Amino acid sequence: MPRVSAARSWRGHVRQVQLQQLHRILHKGRSTAYGGRFGIGGGMSYAHFRDAVPQTDYEGLRPYIMDMLHGKADVLWPGRCRRFAQSSGTSEGKSKYIPVTDDSLRLNHYAGGRDVVAHYLSLYPDSRLFSGKAFILGGSFANELADNPAGARVGDLSAHLIERITPLANLLRVPSKSIALMEDWTEKLPRLVEAASRCNITNISGVPSWFMTVLSRTIEYMGADNIHDVWPNLEVFFHGGISFEPYRQQYARLTDPARMRYLETYNASEGFFAVQTSRTPGAMQLLLDAGIFFEFAELDDRDTVVPAWEIEAGRTYALLITGCNGLWRYMIGDTVTVHSVDPPEISIAGRTRHYINAFGEELMVHNADKAVAMACEATGARVADYTAAPVYTSGRKRGHHQWLIEWIVPPRDAAEFAVQLDRSLCRVNSDYQAKRSGDIFLAAPEVVTARKGLFEDWLADTGKLGGQRKVPRLQNDRRLIESMLELNTAERTKPSRT
Repeated sequence: MPRVSAARSWRGHVRQVQLQQLHRILHKGRSTAYGGRFGIGGGMSYAHFRDAVPQTDYEGLRPYIMDMLHGKADVLWPGRCRRFAQSSGTSEGKSKYIPVTDDSLRLNHYAGGRDVVAHYLSLYPDSRLFSGKAFILGGSFANELADNPAGARVGDLSAHLIERITPLANLLRVPSKSIALMEDWTEKLPRLVEAASRCNITNISGVPSWFMTVLSRTIEYMGADNIHDVWPNLEVFFHGGISFEPYRQQYARLTDPARMRYLETYNASEGFFAVQTSRTPGAMQLLLDAGIFFEFAELDDRDTVVPAWEIEAGRTYALLITGCNGLWRYMIGDTVTVHSVDPPEISIAGRTRHYINAFGEELMVHNADKAVAMACEATGARVADYTAAPVYTSGRKRGHHQWLIEWIVPPRDAAEFAVQLDRSLCRVNSDYQAKRSGDIFLAAPEVVTARKGLFEDWLADTGKLGGQRKVPRLQNDRRLIESMLELNTAERTKPSRT
């Protein structure tokens, strides 16, 4: 398999392979407005590039991207970009719009998809993957723009990939484009189940939380005990987007574990970054030749940045990318832990800030703070402190967010506060809104009242009470909130600190 052979040839040549990508990107970028501003040139050394081009995040690129959305050419990447992947936003806006250039589709996104299949077939030469069809779960072109300026196509990355997929590939996948790109999940879900239930499905691809709902509905629709009763030739789930660990036991109940395999991918709106290349989960190999140049920043000193050939095993870094979609030294917000260096293998450690992404909702602290404020305004409540964490799907109980809130002034009706909080979260975060669509994938939030002084007691118990005290607003697991809930119901033995 040529792609697997190429990846194996990277050993001892990480620097060479990555510099080839950088020089190709620099050559393209020199003719752009961004390239002109920072003196980007095709012959730049890495050291010159690092010194000349600043690190940035979405807010640093937002003015350029908005120019691109409105039809301006040669801004961050040569030519005019007509496609943008909508992703959850930053403190300055509800949504981000990531450029999806023709080069990024060809060199990165589709190439990454081919790499996933190639590595899987290399790991499992007995595979019968092509004896049936792939069930690929995608999004839609629903977006937050009042109109699509200059004819720009805006929506989920998966929608762009499905719309642009080759006709030959369409023969090997379900559902049809017309169903795959439907916006209303209350209509889309039953159509997905009906379309796929009687097909010979050998592999599924998507986000674990979304697919768990689809598999459960399919089993129910067909009156089966598990999904292998419906699809006896199903052999692999290509998954990514969120951690699979909270869902592993649920999938073991929905499938025949003896017949099911899993392969993790690191695929985001900003690019296809890595793929699992061994049968053991936990680490993914960076795709070094797929149109992206990787850099790694120290967590406690973001100005200290190293390229892929200088990373150290066992260290955790913040990830920066420079890619063929016009993102230049872009801090994507993920932290990664390095497992090996030649070639680099990493796992996703978390986000650079507190967040909840248990169901693909990418809820950030600034979203949560704003939504709480809006719910307070609507109900007359005042909040002293709060934290939130996911409650994972269990049996027939759907996953949701649990909010532990200490009140200064409690709402007149706690249930109404939960409703207003849910509505506000939908307004400030498009990914949360999508997961709540139709009340299918993510249930309404649960609000638990914290007793007076709970968070100060918890900070004291954990040794964090003091001038720099901080209650974590969002947690992506339940380790901290469980200790808080236990303390919330325990008899109080400390005097009030208020």
